[in-house]
Amino acid sequence: QVQLVESGGGLVQAGGSLRLSCVVSGRTFSSYDMGWSRQAPGKEREFVASINWSGSSTDYAYSVKGRFTISRDNAKNTVYLQMNSLKPEDTAIYYCYADPAAGGEAFWGQGTQVTVSS
Repeated sequence: QVQLVESGGGLVQAGGSLRLSCVVSGRTFSSYDMGWSRQAPGKEREFVASINWSGSSTDYAYSVKGRFTISRDNAKNTVYLQMNSLKPEDTAIYYCYADPAAGGEAFWGQGTQVTVSS
């Protein structure tokens, strides 16, 4: 059983920064590509960023490129999302996911709330 626990969300003013963390337990962390998605009120869940199992490749949604940075520490079973220059439209619940690099169903965390005030 794979478990993902996010932390680091909160309330921040526009222009501020937050760092989200996601700790993974239960399986070999380095066998998973990792990512973040978000869901704003009344909207569908959308992709934010992803990183491959080794950390050598990343991908970002256009809306966050240049402001957010995804990284991982395989020794700590943790993936991070550094969010800078936050905007009110970044307000959402942020979910961490683990996607088996070899294929198969992804695992999701419970989410952490990020609220950006104007």
